[in-house]
Amino acid sequence: MKADSGNVLTGSHYLDGNYATAEGAIAAGCKFFAGYPITPSTEIAERVSRRFPLIGGIFVQMEDELASMAAVLGASWGGTKSMTCTSGPGFSLMMENFGLGIMLETPCVLVNVQRGGPSTGLPTLPGQADMMQARWGSHGDYEVIALAPDSPQESFELAIHAFNLSEKYRMPVLIMTDECVGHMTERVVIPSAEEIDLAERRYTDKKPGEAWPFEETDDLIPPMLPVGEGHKFHVTGLTHDYRGYPIINAEAQEENVRRLVEKVRVHVDEIIWLEEEGVEGAEVVVIAYGITSRVVQPAITNARAEGIKVGQIKMVTVWPFPEKRIRELARQVKALVMVEMNYGQVYLEMNRCAAGQCETYLVGHAGGTVHNPDNIYNTIKEAVK
Repeated sequence: MKADSGNVLTGSHYLDGNYATAEGAIAAGCKFFAGYPITPSTEIAERVSRRFPLIGGIFVQMEDELASMAAVLGASWGGTKSMTCTSGPGFSLMMENFGLGIMLETPCVLVNVQRGGPSTGLPTLPGQADMMQARWGSHGDYEVIALAPDSPQESFELAIHAFNLSEKYRMPVLIMTDECVGHMTERVVIPSAEEIDLAERRYTDKKPGEAWPFEETDDLIPPMLPVGEGHKFHVTGLTHDYRGYPIINAEAQEENVRRLVEKVRVHVDEIIWLEEEGVEGAEVVVIAYGITSRVVQPAITNARAEGIKVGQIKMVTVWPFPEKRIRELARQVKALVMVEMNYGQVYLEMNRCAAGQCETYLVGHAGGTVHNPDNIYNTIKEAVK
């Protein structure tokens, strides 16, 4: 399936990351947006509110973030690609209905433009401290897919990718960007609609009465049932069977939740997206995501100028975490260095997977500004002593 040529702003533009995210969503075929203004994500909603009337989309400013996430789920079940955006406090409010989206296996996209926290924190300054909340912010056992763009260009591209993942794996997908990326303006090249590949929603080909909304399939991803075409079915946030009917016992819980978890885990190699540079033969590998993956580059350049063998991994996909690759690297390098704008949320995953096979270092801080590259450089030097 290709993008709609009437919706795509083909060509070269200067856009901030938030506008680029909105344009990526439009190129992906998003036609419903429900949200509530919150700094520093509001520009996404503003852009959508101006563009959607031109392309037949629906924009709704809801009364709060809880209602916004609920509306997005309802629109998706109605057959429309849907999204919302928010930042720290709003992300917390959306977590209950995000979990509902996981349980209902609802394709949609939630963008979190991260800022400094906790509480209202630093509304206009960057942070990356919502990363563990992205993984475990709702209750219960489940897996998530979370992407982290490092530029307006990637904001456009990952918006499309997020919608494709949400349709392929039938689940909400997170874009965990940050204030720096959201508000920086750079050149964004938008390809023609013919060059944009979109994942189609997978609907059942069975007749009404023969299909169920949560059927077991070989790939663990059941096709959806189209609304308004004769299918009668029930969906619920309660533990349910393949029909969507509540079944409140341990056996149903095991079957229900196991598939929610396994449908991501068995496809993890297809989902994880890493960009590696100079990793082969490196003594130290620096790992970062989002804006921080750009901030580390001067430190790596300076270390290489001194003869230190340093590689870099940019995690485009943060969740699922690349456990297998980290374990491989831990057996090959002297040290792994995680750089992030928090006090070690994703670092803890890296350290767990390294399992003592190499040294691990965190270069973190509480947000409000990006890292000083000198601090990263000094950590690299310490790691090779």
